[in-house]
Amino acid sequence: MAVAIEKRGAPRHRVFKHGTLALAGGGAIDCTVRNISDTGARVDVDSPVGLPEVVTLMISADHFVRQCRRVWCNDNRIGLAFDQAGG
Repeated sequence: MAVAIEKRGAPRHRVFKHGTLALAGGGAIDCTVRNISDTGARVDVDSPVGLPEVVTLMISADHFVRQCRRVWCNDNRIGLAFDQAGG
């Protein structure tokens, strides 16, 4: 039986929250935050087309704002790594 090896720097917690990806040019894209940790998050968007590498993830309900970079994209799923300076 194969065992999955965890490559993340911190354990992620499953969530289902509305978020917004704020773009440097002033635009924004709605997203659904599916999991989150101290170092990153996975979000779902309607379409990742045109999404820049650097965005700001905002979760209004939690007063959460963190600059991050896109590290992977698979269909409408996006993996984000939080900037360390944003601590």
